[in-house]
Amino acid sequence: MVSHIPHFKNFESLAQVPAEQLEWLQNQSHLRHFEDGEIIVVQGDPIDGPYFVIEGHVRLFRDQGADKQEVIPATTGAIFGYLPYSRGTIITFSAQSKGKSSILHFPIAKNREMIRDYFELTQALVHQMSNRVRDFTRLELQTDKMAALGKLAAGLAHELNNPASALVSDSVSLRQHLRMEPQAFKDLTSLQLEPHQVDGVNEILLQIMAEYKPGGLTLKERLKKEEVIAGWLEKHDIGKAEEMSEVFTDFNINCDQLDSFKNFLPTAGLNTIFNWILNVLVTEKIVLDIQVSSGRITELIKSVKIYTHMDRGTEKTIIDVHDGIRNTITILGHKFREENVALSEVYGKNLPPLKAYPGELNQVWTNLIDNALDSLQGTKNGVITICTELDLDFIKITVADNGPGIPQDIQLNIFDPFFTTKELGKGTGMGLETVRRIVLRHKGLIKVFSEPGNTKFEVCLPINGNIEE
Repeated sequence: MVSHIPHFKNFESLAQVPAEQLEWLQNQSHLRHFEDGEIIVVQGDPIDGPYFVIEGHVRLFRDQGADKQEVIPATTGAIFGYLPYSRGTIITFSAQSKGKSSILHFPIAKNREMIRDYFELTQALVHQMSNRVRDFTRLELQTDKMAALGKLAAGLAHELNNPASALVSDSVSLRQHLRMEPQAFKDLTSLQLEPHQVDGVNEILLQIMAEYKPGGLTLKERLKKEEVIAGWLEKHDIGKAEEMSEVFTDFNINCDQLDSFKNFLPTAGLNTIFNWILNVLVTEKIVLDIQVSSGRITELIKSVKIYTHMDRGTEKTIIDVHDGIRNTITILGHKFREENVALSEVYGKNLPPLKAYPGELNQVWTNLIDNALDSLQGTKNGVITICTELDLDFIKITVADNGPGIPQDIQLNIFDPFFTTKELGKGTGMGLETVRRIVLRHKGLIKVFSEPGNTKFEVCLPINGNIEE
């Protein structure tokens, strides 16, 4: 049948459509010819009907920020654009001719007549739409996963930067400091201290290091203490009083301990001994800082490992729901700081464990928290509140923000595939659809409540629910 209509001889999807219906389609359509590189449709324009590639090759792409994402290619025999029963009103991609091409455009104004009078043609196009939605959904899900991976990578880069930089700086300082140790040791041995003097100094010094806790003083308290220590050092003609007072204050050394050091030592050796004590404490502090920075990196790697669930694959696992939430917050920590958003965590105590796919649930927390952060851009005193509680046979997780809210007229559409309120190229429209799909897979429920100043997403996960395989 199609072979009788030359324009449609290469359209396998229309092979079962009666010839008279294809003739009607051809007569109602406009044949257009495009040169290489010429734009056929533009992303963001109103949908104006389906396009049939009679001859040639068409490049379909979407703007993703500064990049262009290739969509499914359209060659001779392909159909793109609007199809019957589609709910979209805006073109979601651009089309550009690669080489010369011939395109048949069917005006959307004739769509109602086609649905009413040409059943087989409508059926074939609806089937084509189903295939296209499946292919587009697969592509967008992959894009969404890559976007989530990008957020993970960006977050990890931000979070690792500070401790990694600190490690480099501390290692350089430690190397420089250790180069001064031979001279300090030489000066110390020249004093020829008695064993009880060495033991006395060591005992006090070890106690000071064992009790070391960073911080704890206000700026005013710290300056006052540094002033007192510097005064004691200057009174006893000890050099580097300013540097020593800072380090001694860090280690919470008081004048009584300085007197204890003095009581063990000859007056002539005070300056040498206190310089040696300074060297020991500076080395100790640098090593402790290196330990803190390396520990932070270890925690981040552990968080990423748990977040991606790399050590257990994708099987169902008994989990504490708080672990995934906390690790997601760690990964997105840089964005909280960049947007100056406060975080309030109100977690229920003694919540029962869940049997779930941890990696998938982490996608849920990432999308909900990241969307909340996006909604708070430009908002003063932005706050995200995350709550967990037991609700009958469910664990309810709420992610709330005090942003501008979701307009009432679109709240019913936010979980639809490809629906997004973000700027062109900023969102795939699959984030909340992915959230809904994962929650449903866990036999759970998701609800949204929104008004200006209060938007809440509630996820309810059954404690004993059977997860879809």
